[in-house]
Amino acid sequence: MQLINHYLPVFQFRERHAIVVTASAKQLLDAVLLPNVMDDPWTKKFIWLRELPDRVLGSLGASSGLHSRPAFGFEDFMPLGRDKDCELAFGLLGRFWQSDYGLVRVSDPPAQFAQYEEAHLAKLVLNFSVEVLAKGRCRLMTETHVHCTDARALRKFTPYWWLIRPVSGLIRRRLLRRICDKTISANL
Repeated sequence: MQLINHYLPVFQFRERHAIVVTASAKQLLDAVLLPNVMDDPWTKKFIWLRELPDRVLGSLGASSGLHSRPAFGFEDFMPLGRDKDCELAFGLLGRFWQSDYGLVRVSDPPAQFAQYEEAHLAKLVLNFSVEVLAKGRCRLMTETHVHCTDARALRKFTPYWWLIRPVSGLIRRRLLRRICDKTISANL
């Protein structure tokens, strides 16, 4: 069973993207974990725009959940595991529709994530998986599943999903390209 399905077997939202590259499965999954692979300038601009209203309010003295924390990034995801050279999985718990994302941390993500069921919350699993093809090529895929824990969370998350979905897809496609580029440059 894939890790993504182990940690989030039931979901209401799904996003998938893939790219084919000449590299080994190990090289591709190792590249996901390289420092700065997630530091895409476009992604940073999209996050900056998404966080701008809350940060402006905070700078004006209003209540802000983001005022004193760094911009949202890959380090906010909790590592859930790696299945050899087949898959990596990461999780997020939160109220992503809130201006500060409403993130929730657990002390032992691999042990606690699947069973976590707080009300009015969304659970997200992001994975990277590799399918080995012929002639030294692999298909690197990323998939995202989101499960809302109750009807209230589903009502809040649904419009947010449709608003961010195009940007999310662009970010994931750019991320796949960056991973492939890092893998190729590491082999030169």
